[in-house]
Amino acid sequence: MEFAVRILKMVDSLPKSVAGGTVANQIARSATSVAANYRAALRGRSRAEFLSKIGVTLEEADETTFWLELTMRAGLLSPTRLQPLHTEAEELTKIFNATRSTTKRRPGENQKS
Repeated sequence: MEFAVRILKMVDSLPKSVAGGTVANQIARSATSVAANYRAALRGRSRAEFLSKIGVTLEEADETTFWLELTMRAGLLSPTRLQPLHTEAEELTKIFNATRSTTKRRPGENQKS
């Protein structure tokens, strides 16, 4: 959730232009979705539900990374301001990917080990 809060604060500093508005809407949605879907994954009622929600969380974290990269390339905000958020988005993507992979490899709830 803290990552989503930092992204929302960054969004408020984007230029008030078509480009800025487009990026603001997209990145606000993807970053807040990371937090919401991770929370939902933790409350999953089954292994399958957990995997599904972690998969969505991973996709949203990766999408947030994309929007941060686009923001830098388009020159909408300074790379100095965006780099810490970009690094964190990449780290979250790696964490959720590892979580999904580990969960898939472990024996299921109803399977014999």
